[in-house]
Amino acid sequence: MQEYDIIVLGTGLKECILSGLMSISGKKVLHIDRNPYYGGESASISPLEELYRKFNVPDPATSMGLGKDWNIDLIPKFFLADGQLVKILVHTDVTRYLDFKVIEGSYVYKAGKVHKVPATEADALTSDLLGMFDKRRYRKLLHFSLNFDENSPRTYQDMDPKTTTTRDLFRHFDLGPDVMEFTGHAVALQCTEGYLDQPCIETINRIKSYCESLANNPLSSPYIYPLYGLAELPQGFARLSAEYGGTYMLNRAVEEIVIANGKVEAVKSEGELFHCKQLICDPSYVPNRVKKVGRFIRVICLLNHPIKNTHEANSCQIIIPQTQLNRKSDIYISVVSYTHNVASDGMYIATVSTTVETSNPEKEVQPGVELIEPIVQKFVFISNRLVPKENGRKSQIFVSCSYDAATHFDTECKDIEDMYRRITGSEFCFGEFSRHHFEDEVADED
Repeated sequence: MQEYDIIVLGTGLKECILSGLMSISGKKVLHIDRNPYYGGESASISPLEELYRKFNVPDPATSMGLGKDWNIDLIPKFFLADGQLVKILVHTDVTRYLDFKVIEGSYVYKAGKVHKVPATEADALTSDLLGMFDKRRYRKLLHFSLNFDENSPRTYQDMDPKTTTTRDLFRHFDLGPDVMEFTGHAVALQCTEGYLDQPCIETINRIKSYCESLANNPLSSPYIYPLYGLAELPQGFARLSAEYGGTYMLNRAVEEIVIANGKVEAVKSEGELFHCKQLICDPSYVPNRVKKVGRFIRVICLLNHPIKNTHEANSCQIIIPQTQLNRKSDIYISVVSYTHNVASDGMYIATVSTTVETSNPEKEVQPGVELIEPIVQKFVFISNRLVPKENGRKSQIFVSCSYDAATHFDTECKDIEDMYRRITGSEFCFGEFSRHHFEDEVADED
């Protein structure tokens, strides 16, 4: 009988990160995927012909270059250079498997135009998003956020960050609705307007993270992205898991998840039974344990030019705040190109995404699509937002949420940390998962 502490189903990013973390902590892990490739819902498609076949589109023209030069992410997302996911990569040393390149620009849409997001004091002085008096006030907010330390009340400026709302924080700095809009959605990366009436501590820390991520690349953006696309990421964590004894099985069907007395007992795959104490999986493996809470639309667009009004940037992010279009959800645009080794020479990949709010999703994203035209070829797909029905503590089956529409990993990091908390019963601690920390402990035992 084959026994494991944890079985992981699916090689999406979240599943691979958790698999790697559990392997480092000494758990015996088996990782199975029904597909012959890594990535699951967030896979990268290569060659280009495979993407055309996936969407039932005639083969690409010869002007698109060699198909093998393309790696198209189905769900492209950027990393904040000082964000939580990068910290996980660094502390587990997965960065040794990856090479990153800075995203060249971060932009926000306002009144029909695309503007560079001001996140430094120098940007604030030159930005046309800010009036003469706003420039000084906004600089004060940035300075306050960068110096904020929740463990040091003297940095609070007579505000309690756990009770003062974000709306009152903006009032404290005398910032108007226009400045609040781009600060909340393009700097703090909030997805809805609800944050305004929540304690401001989260928004302050988000602004601080954005600014600190920008510190190393003040002339470009706070975002980085792996060469060859996001598929490199789950593979990196898969290698990490394998180094610590994890077992991987790709292209393997899963016939049954065996439950006994309401708790997971085993996974049946191609006639074999693998016993486990806990199960981690994406929603596709347990459709009866998840519920639909919304839909997303993504439009992948292949281009032969950079985006207008982005200073010829070879890569960028553009956020259209919801209030600009009288919506409840922001529209996101990510752009990468041949400079990230994901497209043939001179070509670009732009993806427009948002949360579906009407019965005509394509019309909803049209304002974003218009910003990136002309388009050589586009591919449209709509997916469901699935979340687990229960927290998994009783069944010991822990299910990840679907990926959201945003072009950054903020929501995904929260889901990883929440799953880790439910799986282990403790908070995620970087010190426990430093690869070198773990190896030092092993050396000490020897």
